[in-house]
Amino acid sequence: MSLPTKNCTDNKPLRGRTKSLALRLAATVALAALVIGPVTTAGSALAQSATRNFNIPAQPLASAINAFGRQSGLQVTLAAETSRGVTSTSVSGNLTPEEALSRMLSGTNISYRIVNGTVVVGAQQGADAAAVQSGDTVLAPIVVEGQRVGQGGVGETVIGPQELARTNPTDLDDVFRKEPGIQVGSSLPMSQKVYVHGVEETNLAVTIDGARQNNKVFHHNATNLIDPSILKAVDVDAGIAPADAGPGALAGSINYETKDAADLLEPGKLLGGFITSTYDFNSDTVTTGISGYGQKDGFEFLGYFSFAKGNNFENGDGKAVLGTETDMLAGIGKVAYEADSGDRFEFSYDQTTDDALRPYRANAGTIVRPAWEPRYRNYKIDRKNYVFTYTDTTPEGMWDPTVMLAYGGTVVDTPVYAARGYQYNAVGETTTFNGKFENKFSFDIGNVVAGVDFYSDIADLKASADSAREKARNVGLYTQARLEPWERTRISLGGRADYQWFTGTGGQKFENGGFSGNISAEYDLTDFLTAKAGASHVWAGIPLAENFIMNPSWRYGANGPDPTTANNYMIGLEAHHEGFTAEASLFRTDMFNVRDPSYSPVATGALISRDVESRGYELGAGYEWTSGYVKVSYAHIDVDIDGVPADSDSGNYIATPVGDVITITAAHTFEDWNLTVGGDISILPKYDHVPTGTPPYKAYEVVNLFADWKPEAMPALSFRAEVKNLFNETYADRATYGQEFGTVTPLYEPGRTFMLTAKATF
Repeated sequence: MSLPTKNCTDNKPLRGRTKSLALRLAATVALAALVIGPVTTAGSALAQSATRNFNIPAQPLASAINAFGRQSGLQVTLAAETSRGVTSTSVSGNLTPEEALSRMLSGTNISYRIVNGTVVVGAQQGADAAAVQSGDTVLAPIVVEGQRVGQGGVGETVIGPQELARTNPTDLDDVFRKEPGIQVGSSLPMSQKVYVHGVEETNLAVTIDGARQNNKVFHHNATNLIDPSILKAVDVDAGIAPADAGPGALAGSINYETKDAADLLEPGKLLGGFITSTYDFNSDTVTTGISGYGQKDGFEFLGYFSFAKGNNFENGDGKAVLGTETDMLAGIGKVAYEADSGDRFEFSYDQTTDDALRPYRANAGTIVRPAWEPRYRNYKIDRKNYVFTYTDTTPEGMWDPTVMLAYGGTVVDTPVYAARGYQYNAVGETTTFNGKFENKFSFDIGNVVAGVDFYSDIADLKASADSAREKARNVGLYTQARLEPWERTRISLGGRADYQWFTGTGGQKFENGGFSGNISAEYDLTDFLTAKAGASHVWAGIPLAENFIMNPSWRYGANGPDPTTANNYMIGLEAHHEGFTAEASLFRTDMFNVRDPSYSPVATGALISRDVESRGYELGAGYEWTSGYVKVSYAHIDVDIDGVPADSDSGNYIATPVGDVITITAAHTFEDWNLTVGGDISILPKYDHVPTGTPPYKAYEVVNLFADWKPEAMPALSFRAEVKNLFNETYADRATYGQEFGTVTPLYEPGRTFMLTAKATF
């Protein structure tokens, strides 16, 4: 059978693209005007006057703020230094959110403000303290982005709603591009992989809305395909992850949290929705999102659908990068019910599909291939996630349960060719059924989370004569304590006990068990300087092999593959003073028996393993003011595999070279004009920690700028203009496959790209 006839050509002429842009943007704005009509701002007052049932016991402020966010339905931003050593006042009864927050903060000398459904809590002394205690709303000094609220470890990074809104991400590279310790390889969403301190994400505990992801399908495809427009926040623990992050957190954890109806509803409204459209000049790509959501009498719903269609993009040299056209569909649906008792039941379903003609190997531009293999082929990747969650939004001090059940999977469907032409379609599928039951016990000095979790994962390949399957089941018991036992001191410690049942491609069965433990601590040396340190040991069992590598004739030996383990270490300092911040940390991750199977030879292919070492340091400094911020961050990361510098081939499922990464980010809001401008710069110098005989990685610099405008006369409309890769750099991301191999042309990033976005909210 011949290759599908779908075209893979250069982009349309600029004139056609500009005409298309004008028509689409005009249609978007016209539709918004027809749908929205007159917009008022009375909702804000209604929301602040509406009462809800609050039940928040006295506890460390960070935990209390989390409970307040759940029970009020408001987003909360909390500066980390504000919560240190502070205990909240208990709150109960039918109160407005402002009344509840005022009582909870009484006696703490901490101020707050509520703006457009978002609560900003920050430290402030003096005259403002009396206003807070009397229930008046006052301006807090600074909105601190990305600050953790006491749930992760000492290496935690939180990318919150406001930061995501500033970035307006179109793929995972946009989500993480301001974090020098996190890299994303490939310029195509369907083949992007995330690396934390150089370690590939299948060696981390990755969850979406708390549900485990098992997506080791094909090493040339994405590990976790996700539409970033549905994200509310991303929480990354680099290296040291808490026990309740889930099993398999060898080098840390990543949790993607999606939006709820409460995150999108305007104050005082029961129903809402939005329409958004983005136009990419480089590839003539239009991305459209449509959403509706509502909340009434304890019931709530959210529906969101987005679709993107476009041509191949051009790199910095002005050449079309073939096989990069956009054809993506994504959506999420959520329904929930919250009883007067605080019992909340939620079910969500999200799906992302990419279906287009891609390079022969989807994460490489071109690669030497057999004569019969077409240069481009159709790849279809489809990820689905079903999650049921029960929580109690009015927890008692000793009863704060969570129950979660989830089913998810990823399918890759692609044609297989031989010398005589098309043979068949190979379908690789990974699935996971997982869940947990846990309870949080709150005390005056902190809380303890204890629970049990499980997973049942399957890797399945349907491919004519060499179809194969591996399975793994695991049950874990865990506990994690987050305590403030003494003034200026915060400690997090926990452990897991896991037992795994593994089944090989020939039905071979192996059982293993192991223990994991972690401890981290922070101590305030002064009012502005904090020292932190942590360590962990992780047991992860036997990882499943990649679907497209599995061999039905593998022999596993008498004992099977060795379980994978890891040790992580981190030490650092943080300083905060009147808007200025500075931080420095050293880290190291050692992983042992990381599974790296090979289709052949049959005798040992299933047993190949590697030892990995990632080490380095991170530095950062910044200043934040009421309407903006500027920050400079630097990371140096070296990765060795079996004592040799890593290459990008090992990056498929193990680790990738990184080197030095410098990021500079800044933004400022001109409040009189409702205009925010900002940008970021990424600088990666030449890197020569490479295998013998391999050329150094090339240096590159990338500049991105944006402007967001919300017209005062039309508050339901917003507009965004941005330019990515301002100086038209020709480069492949440092973590992209194949840069050191003479047989591979890497998949280049887009050249200068102008983007316009219009959004209408109703």
